[in-house]
Amino acid sequence: QVQLVESGGGLVQPGGSLRLSCAASGSMLDTNRMAWYRQAPGKTRELVAAITSGGRTNYAGSVKGRFTISRDNAKHTVHLQMNSLKPEDTAVYYCNADVRETSGRWQDYWGQGTQVTVSS
Repeated sequence: QVQLVESGGGLVQPGGSLRLSCAASGSMLDTNRMAWYRQAPGKTRELVAAITSGGRTNYAGSVKGRFTISRDNAKHTVHLQMNSLKPEDTAVYYCNADVRETSGRWQDYWGQGTQVTVSS
């Protein structure tokens, strides 16, 4: 079994910063693409940022220039540095990863989600 455990969410004022982290652990060998998604109340889940094992990144237009995704391949972790936060960034943020299990099979996993609230 593989788990993705997120941390770093919370309440922040507009213009502030937060750093989210996600660690993959369990019966696994490797990770490929890792990403952050978010879902605001009444809205569908959307991609925020993604990064490949080679370091290639892509971002949603709404966060480009404010958010930075990074990873540590050796530790199977992914981070999301969020700066200049806006109230519209308020959502539950989910970690997502393509994980190679010890069986050799690649499987898509999700974290449990962490709440980010941007409010004065």
